[in-house]
Amino acid sequence: MSGNYKRLYRSKDERMISGVCGGLGKYFNVDPTLVRLLFVIAAAAGGPGLIAYIILAIVVPEEPESSAAPSPSSPEPPATDEVEEVEADEEA
Repeated sequence: MSGNYKRLYRSKDERMISGVCGGLGKYFNVDPTLVRLLFVIAAAAGGPGLIAYIILAIVVPEEPESSAAPSPSSPEPPATDEVEEVEADEEA
């Protein structure tokens, strides 16, 4: 039984608390902010928003490393060749 099906994960790059809303946003292809807003409204209206979030944070697995996109807030360090070239230019 092999097939291409989507899996629900807690997001590593669209995360505020535990990545539940980011993961749901990716899964349903909607903005994670809208999902967060729905959870807040559900919790404020006396609904099961907070309880559902906690259960999902425990049950839903975290996104594997291979499918996580690199975060724009943490750029890759420069290659050592680039660092040596900049240091050589500064010394001259």
